[in-house]
Amino acid sequence: MGEMSLLQCRGWMQATSVGGDSTILAVSEPEPLLQISAAAPRSRADSVATPRGDWAPVIWYALTAAAVQMLWLTFAAITTDSAHHYGVSVTAVGWLSEIFPLLYVVLAIPAGALLDDRFRPALGCAAALMALGAFVRAGGDSFAWALTGQVAIAVAQPVILSAVGKLAGEYLPERDRPNGIAVGSAGNFVGMLVALGLGPVLAAHGHLERLLLVEAGLALIPAVGLAFALRRPGQPSDEHAAIAGSAARSLWSIPEMRTLCSLVFLGFGIFVALATWLQTLLHPDGVSDTTAGILLVAMVVAGVVGCAVLAPGVSQRRIERRYMLIATCVTAAGCLVCGASDTLAVRAVALTVIGFVLLPALPIVMTAAERLGGPLAGTAGAIVWLAGNLGGLVVALIVQALVHHPFPAFAAMTVVALCGFPLVLRLQEASPTRPVDIDHPIGAADARNEQAEPGRARDGAADDDGRASAESGLERAGAEEPERAEGDRDQPVDRGDAPE
Repeated sequence: MGEMSLLQCRGWMQATSVGGDSTILAVSEPEPLLQISAAAPRSRADSVATPRGDWAPVIWYALTAAAVQMLWLTFAAITTDSAHHYGVSVTAVGWLSEIFPLLYVVLAIPAGALLDDRFRPALGCAAALMALGAFVRAGGDSFAWALTGQVAIAVAQPVILSAVGKLAGEYLPERDRPNGIAVGSAGNFVGMLVALGLGPVLAAHGHLERLLLVEAGLALIPAVGLAFALRRPGQPSDEHAAIAGSAARSLWSIPEMRTLCSLVFLGFGIFVALATWLQTLLHPDGVSDTTAGILLVAMVVAGVVGCAVLAPGVSQRRIERRYMLIATCVTAAGCLVCGASDTLAVRAVALTVIGFVLLPALPIVMTAAERLGGPLAGTAGAIVWLAGNLGGLVVALIVQALVHHPFPAFAAMTVVALCGFPLVLRLQEASPTRPVDIDHPIGAADARNEQAEPGRARDGAADDDGRASAESGLERAGAEEPERAEGDRDQPVDRGDAPE
């Protein structure tokens, strides 16, 4: 059936004779069978010889992303002990973590432009700067050395985290790129778990320098591996890491995009505040660094499980509004319970439930924003990340001001969560038949595409009708040809140019 379709006529042409009394239908010649038979094996061979891609840079990148997240949360689970070790306040130690979302917001746009201009050198230098910062932290036993190293790592972080899409685009075939992005992004959660687990174990009893040396070694290994992997250039890709100004303005003009970014601002802000200050907030009740680290690990693990179990179904069923309403209620209630109760088991359950419903909200919002962005999906995701990091900075600073008063601090996070209610109510429940707002540039493009579909269908139907009409006309012409021949023999020839 496939070969017969290849032998069908490629076009139909209608010509009218000078007298206008007859119509001749001419059919273009079919393509030669030899050419078709020779072309078919080539197409099959091309489909078989699909490039497999180079996974080595992606794997080393995932480990590098894990290292930078590990270095970000080094002091999160040991804030009180770190303050005693360096002889500074806990709020000063908090800045060792808060400097990361601050510099991400400041450097995300220039980092993306740098990656688009010189991708491999920029990513390799960022990984080297991360490893250098890790060793700087361990170079001296003072807060100044720790802060200098953290600043260096925080400068490298936007370049590293913004490179995942472009890296997958250059080193993996199109069918493997989503998996490559997932692998690279998974490194973020792995790094968080490593930091929250290693801190209380290695830095116990004042051995902070031991923790810093171990993490420096763990950061050096992927930095060196990534540098070697990036020596091989990838394939040219259309992926861009930079946030285009015109695209960002077009996306920001859409009310739904502003609502999604506001929700990420609140939700990710609460997560960063908890990760940064939970140990300090629980310390007055006698909760040790190790126990606080276990609570944070449980929260992140529950969040990873929620991302795998809840997020895909919510995005596929387009029930973001209902889920975000549940997440807002659970987060607000959980923060209030953590502040009101002094029972460790109750707090553990509350934090685990918060992680289970709060962390999946990020990929859910990312998917909704990229769906809303359409061809500008990359820029939409970058804007959401910017909003999340900005929220992490603002909410963490609010909690920092109340860090010596646990209940008001948890109550402040409850208020932040409740601010999400009016935002959730502004979300429209998506559906496959949801009308497109053609007043927005992206919506107008989608509307034009949808309006073009019926036209394409009508054109296809017209082509089918034309082929059927031409076939019937060809049959009639074949049947009438003998009759015309008889008539021509009986009629005299009309010589219009003969002299009178």
